[in-house]
Amino acid sequence: MTKDKKQKAAFIDRDGTLIEEVNFLSRLEDLQLFSYTAEAIRLLKEDGFLIVVVTNQSGVGRGIFEESAMHAIHAQIQSDLTLDAFYFCPHLPTDGCRCRKPNTGMIEQALKNFSIDLENSWIIGDKAIDVETGFNAQIKTALVLTGYGREAASELERKPDVTAENLLEAVKRITNYELQKTNAEKSSI
Repeated sequence: MTKDKKQKAAFIDRDGTLIEEVNFLSRLEDLQLFSYTAEAIRLLKEDGFLIVVVTNQSGVGRGIFEESAMHAIHAQIQSDLTLDAFYFCPHLPTDGCRCRKPNTGMIEQALKNFSIDLENSWIIGDKAIDVETGFNAQIKTALVLTGYGREAASELERKPDVTAENLLEAVKRITNYELQKTNAEKSSI
């Protein structure tokens, strides 16, 4: 991809969104993709999205598991799905870092590594902090009701652009949103 051709990105939370929620996931045998994850990723790729995982992993900072265990999980997910990038924050919520969601450090790092069209990018997650990250980065937001999503839906002061049962339903709505936007732009020419 050349630097002058920007590509929209789907920033996707890992636990509870891309994969089943497992508190402090550290063992490959506990890794479980949702049955619809591969189809959701395929649809996003077909629609021209970069697929970027952004995940808070304070289990590393808490000493609950080694960073190498997290990398092994990411390698398995990559083997199953072929994503464009993984960004993680190993810090505790109290560390005050720039990378921990709802801060935008992981998105900022992706912007340094890829030529991203932020205006047409989305974040998809199951927690209020995922949606808040999108608001902070000024990108479109989707909340999935898997993982902690049902609880998060009631916590949000500002509503996301899309709320959906799961990742696949969110992706179908996002790609339809993109299609409608493209058709509206064509009809205004």
